[in-house]
Amino acid sequence: MKSYRNVLKFALPTRRGLVNITREVQAAIDESGVREGLVLVNAMNITASVFINDDEAGLHQDYEVWLERLAPEKPYDQYRHNGYEDNADAHLKRTIMGREVVCAVTNGKLDFGTWEQIFYFEFDGKREKRVLIKIIGE
Repeated sequence: MKSYRNVLKFALPTRRGLVNITREVQAAIDESGVREGLVLVNAMNITASVFINDDEAGLHQDYEVWLERLAPEKPYDQYRHNGYEDNADAHLKRTIMGREVVCAVTNGKLDFGTWEQIFYFEFDGKREKRVLIKIIGE
């Protein structure tokens, strides 16, 4: 069995942002040489998320509105966490959107359904963050 590890780095200029990372994940699979196996894609920061869904601009806007309704950024004093930082909402949004995804690799390709794509969602940007890609298989 093969094992491969790669790390993507992000430093988004905005507090929140969504990045389609499907191509980068597929490139890591190609580099790994794994033809049959699994790939784990994990946000390595507690205020960012990795998830799978459709790459459609309206849906991306809907995420922003929905998440802001569930865990509004302001006022900062509504959160107990916000003592030294102003990112309690980012922690909550990450909990809702999830930490990681696991995908099948078949014939060296992501084995996806129609429209599925992998996204990195940043909730507390303006600094460097990482995403782990871990691939195992044959």
